[in-house]
Amino acid sequence: MPSPGGNLDRFSGFADLYDAHRPAPPARLGGVLAAYAGVDRPEVVDLGSGTGLSSRWAAVWASQVVGVEPNPDMRAQAESRPLPNVRYVAGTSDATGLTDASADVVIAVQAMHWMDPVPTHAEVARVLRTGGVFAIVDADWPPVTGAALAERAWATVHGRMRVFEARLSRGESGAALHRPVEDDDPALADDDLHDPHRNRALPGGVRSWSKGEHLARLRHSGRYVFTRELLFDEPADGGAARVVALMRSQGSYQQLRRAGIDDDEIGMPAFEADVAASVPEHATIAFSWRVRLGVIG
Repeated sequence: MPSPGGNLDRFSGFADLYDAHRPAPPARLGGVLAAYAGVDRPEVVDLGSGTGLSSRWAAVWASQVVGVEPNPDMRAQAESRPLPNVRYVAGTSDATGLTDASADVVIAVQAMHWMDPVPTHAEVARVLRTGGVFAIVDADWPPVTGAALAERAWATVHGRMRVFEARLSRGESGAALHRPVEDDDPALADDDLHDPHRNRALPGGVRSWSKGEHLARLRHSGRYVFTRELLFDEPADGGAARVVALMRSQGSYQQLRRAGIDDDEIGMPAFEADVAASVPEHATIAFSWRVRLGVIG
């Protein structure tokens, strides 16, 4: 990923939690991407491969997978579960180190919002063969629980995290940083539940780009002859415990905890209570996936 300082460090220290609870993309998506690429068993590059979750998913339908990941903690987690057709390299989305025209499909799963789009699209176009596919794959948060109480609680915690991120971005510390969150704080009104990564600067030199603009940026890059959005829905096990673990796997939560913001300030006890009260322990939840893809001419 570009911006290798803050954006890279944001995902240090919680690789085990991330790998255990984050969802893999829908199983049927692999065949769809292979069909768009016109190759039965495509060669795949996984940008921002993290703990290898998406690379292992791709290994089922790809002939070879190269996971590109700059964060050493995440990459070590991925390499601890080797597969014969998967390898991992240290690199970023704008400097993969891979050869020209070496892939049929490039994927970025839950990662493109941390990547500078202009140099990333240039690198993707260089690495893809003619007719190759770039797929930006994202799950909507929160997962579908069937429990309005739990999902409202998720939104509340995200709002409180926005407040503390805004304070850290302004350089606040001590009592100013830890003062109680007021109901009229402007950050609470900035509802980003549907698009939690609008173009914005975050604490620690972190930068994110809007997920909601992925498709427009594909189209406006001038590098693809065909673009579209696909929608998938995938059931998953886990119930209440997984919903809570998914919250703890969020980069915002982990960064705030490293900055000394505790669970009470973030609102985790109330969140956990609401989830436990409304989502059964062994409930089936679901993930809604959005796939924005482009085909190289």
